[in-house]
Amino acid sequence: MDTRKAVANRLLELCEEKRLSVNALASVSAVPPSTLKNIINGGSKNAGIVTIKKLCDGLEISLYDFFNTETFKTLEQEIK
Repeated sequence: MDTRKAVANRLLELCEEKRLSVNALASVSAVPPSTLKNIINGGSKNAGIVTIKKLCDGLEISLYDFFNTETFKTLEQEIK
């Protein structure tokens, strides 16, 4: 799995946990819905850390909590 897909999957997982729709997460995070949908659907190849931080704020979690998963701990290096 690449980092882009891991971020998208994590966002969907957290939306489910918090019982938020993608549009609701966009709203509480002050991120345009189109930006969030592009991250989730693969239209955005590189979600910026500031955007991820805003999404974490909307989810009421820290960046550490967002990335502290087995998936992120075991991602393969993308530069070879």
